[in-house]
Amino acid sequence: MDRIFSALAQELNVHLNQVQAAVVLLDEGATVPFISRYRKEVTGGLDDGQLRQLEERLRYMREMEDRRASILKSIDEQGKLTDELKAEILKADTKNRLEDLYLPYKQKRRTKGQIAIEAGLEPLADSLLQNPSLNPETEAKAFVDADKGVADEKAALDGAKFILMERFAQSADLLQQLRDFLWQEAQLSVRVMAGKEQEAAKYQDYFEHDEALKGVPSHRALAILRGRNEGFLSVSLVVGDPNDKLSASPCEAMVAGFYKIENQGRAADRWLAEVVKWTWRVKLLTHLETELVGRIRESAEEEAIKVFATNLKDLLMAAPAGYKTTLGLDPGLRTGCKVAVVDETGKVLDHGAIFPHQPQNQMREAKAILRALCLKHGVELIAIGNGTASRETDRMVGELMKEYPELKIQKIVVSEAGASVYSASELAAKEFPELDVTIRGAISIARRLQDPLAELVKIEPKAIGVGQYQHDVSQPALARSLDAVVEDCVNAVGVDLNTASAPLLTRVSGLNSTIANNIVSFRETNGAYASRADLKKVPRLGEKTFEQAAGFLRINGGSNPLDASSVHPESYGVVKSIASKAQKDVAAIIGDGSFLKAVNAADFVSDEVGLPTVKDILSELEKPGRDPRPEFVTAEFKEGVEEIKDLKDDMILEGVVSNVAAFGAFVDVGVHQDGLVHISMMSDQFIDDPRQVVKAGDVVKVKVMEVDVPRKRIALSMRMSDNAADYQAEKSTPRSERKPKNSAPRRSSSKSPEVQQGGGMAALFAQAQKKKGGRL
Repeated sequence: MDRIFSALAQELNVHLNQVQAAVVLLDEGATVPFISRYRKEVTGGLDDGQLRQLEERLRYMREMEDRRASILKSIDEQGKLTDELKAEILKADTKNRLEDLYLPYKQKRRTKGQIAIEAGLEPLADSLLQNPSLNPETEAKAFVDADKGVADEKAALDGAKFILMERFAQSADLLQQLRDFLWQEAQLSVRVMAGKEQEAAKYQDYFEHDEALKGVPSHRALAILRGRNEGFLSVSLVVGDPNDKLSASPCEAMVAGFYKIENQGRAADRWLAEVVKWTWRVKLLTHLETELVGRIRESAEEEAIKVFATNLKDLLMAAPAGYKTTLGLDPGLRTGCKVAVVDETGKVLDHGAIFPHQPQNQMREAKAILRALCLKHGVELIAIGNGTASRETDRMVGELMKEYPELKIQKIVVSEAGASVYSASELAAKEFPELDVTIRGAISIARRLQDPLAELVKIEPKAIGVGQYQHDVSQPALARSLDAVVEDCVNAVGVDLNTASAPLLTRVSGLNSTIANNIVSFRETNGAYASRADLKKVPRLGEKTFEQAAGFLRINGGSNPLDASSVHPESYGVVKSIASKAQKDVAAIIGDGSFLKAVNAADFVSDEVGLPTVKDILSELEKPGRDPRPEFVTAEFKEGVEEIKDLKDDMILEGVVSNVAAFGAFVDVGVHQDGLVHISMMSDQFIDDPRQVVKAGDVVKVKVMEVDVPRKRIALSMRMSDNAADYQAEKSTPRSERKPKNSAPRRSSSKSPEVQQGGGMAALFAQAQKKKGGRL
């Protein structure tokens, strides 16, 4: 553990004691949200990002320590564990290095080299390697033995060759040298499979593609590997000039140099050169090629998962429309539009179906039904799903608003991503057993406008679709990352104990599905919770669980005003001390900014409560229960622009950022296909990361640069000074002749004035992966 603690401290650039304290808390069952908020003194103020990184790396390092122990035990049992080898294994700092060291001792099926050793050919191999002046054919005669399977001199030399090949290929130091060399010098060479050109059209950017292995960006690596997995692309590593068929590979020269093999015209030099060539081409090339392509895949997956997690966080923390009566519309053509009305708490008030579009074309009747529902229930918001017929339905509601301005309703297009998953789930069936799945979808659409976080926790994070290549990455790693994001978001916002659903409560620090269901059942049986202390009456909710969860659960209008804040019950005594010293009631100091700013936090520090906690308490008391999410804003899609064919060059549109990747941002402009703003066209200043300018959910103004209808690709710019003709002319110019862009030093740019943070729910949920023809 000391080795793990030291490595983690170095990676995170924090003190050793911070790591030790955090690991102890994690091992005791404390959650990251709880540690980052309520145990700052213990960890020295590690935030949730650092703690998540520590948690993930701790898992990796513990797995490596288990593997290290297993390897040491295996080699020791073979009687081959020397002090030098043990020291090397203990010093290994990566799983690759561990496996390299273990390779010669790994139990494996009988190889040609092992068979040759059993036939007594190892002395022949050793003598030719140590003394290349010996004649191979002459030396081999002494080892011919038909009874041992060595029929002639050629068979003897072949056996010796296999022995040396395996020995060379199992050198940990040589493997590391070759691995490092290839990483620095190799080119990733991608070609289309013969005869697959038409089928592989979406991969045409990679039909004849070469680039430095170490520089392949994550999105391109995943696209290439997907093409390979689908049988459209071939992938290989190339070093040196691939057209030079006469010269030996630089890697062959490295193998020869490592074993001091050189051509001096001696009798065995040619034979040894053949051994080196076969070692590289048969034993090492495929192995290292697989490993290094795997390395870029792992790196790309890590980046893709990070992007997915960031986008999910932006989505979950999107601005809620608030507690307003909302009508949800799940659009459709032949089957009609499903309608559901929910009150400010999300309770279903009404539901049904209308058929305004073809083939029924009951537009007048549909408007009349919507008007009646709005009047009957005092509807303030209409949430329209962005699937089939969404623009037609949006237009119909717009006409309704113009015809009946007294309704005073606002319409917002909301993504349906994941709604079908929820509506067909066991949870939805339990919540609405009597309702059709399509009605459940309309309910979900309405609720996710009111509070995206509370509704989306009911859906598996992967089903929300805010990442690229989500099916190409490690599913366990993706699930861990996304679950961590959901947990962090839920606990950052806090949960109303008297209205929260079981799925939402499940995401609260320290709670699981069983306890969450028990909390809801207790509430239904005994009525609303009057205080946080009532939680201790819930079955299976013990002291440890209460400690982890209580600070994140809110009770509005309860017996203790502090229960509506994020002040943890363990710190209520501090608040009482602050109020008592000022001769005030606790309720009187809550929200009294001028008083709280004048309080000297150091006066209330004790052995149990440190300065960071006291400062947090004062900050929370100033604005108790504040929601960290932004204000609600929404985009207005351009009238008459409903399909990709409606887009024209230089058209200026408003849209919502649906997905942010390393190379740019996808924007929903209301045509059922997201457009891409490349990173180079997001700002007049040079930026390293698109998130310096936008995040998922931001409302942005964009300009159309190019529309490729057959491939369903839309190129956009956030720079209003750009024009489509120049963009297309530059795109058609060979890369080598293009003028360099953004030559200024890399630096962060401030948010563009055309970006409104917080974003409405209009296409907040990324469609880049859901819609066909997404850019690779």
